[in-house]
Amino acid sequence: MRRLKSQFVPLAALTMFVFAAGCGEVNNTIDKAQSCLEAPKIVTELGAKLTDLKDDPKAMEKALDDSAAKLNEVADKAANTTLKQASDDLAKTLSGINVKDVNDAVDAAQKVGSETAAYLEKVAKACGG
Repeated sequence: MRRLKSQFVPLAALTMFVFAAGCGEVNNTIDKAQSCLEAPKIVTELGAKLTDLKDDPKAMEKALDDSAAKLNEVADKAANTTLKQASDDLAKTLSGINVKDVNDAVDAAQKVGSETAAYLEKVAKACGG
């Protein structure tokens, strides 16, 4: 009887390991799904803000920086490396845009438009769309 008891302990440990590994996969899937939802939302909101802020360079620059920070958060949570890299890249681009006057604001809006279109394409591919 004692021998049977000792055989069940390793089986229980193995079962817990398999269960824990499965939870990791589920968490990665949830993280990916969440990132796939958040990423397009961030750039869509940014696009709407830029239209409203075209005459306010300082506010536009803040909106760009805020969106870059949000994209960095998405990149940190993304379980998908393609999504992570795309989010990191766009965040870096947005952070690098300087808006000092109205002319810069127009240029920034155009740059963000083209960069976010390319980003959304990458997100769609990474997210299976």
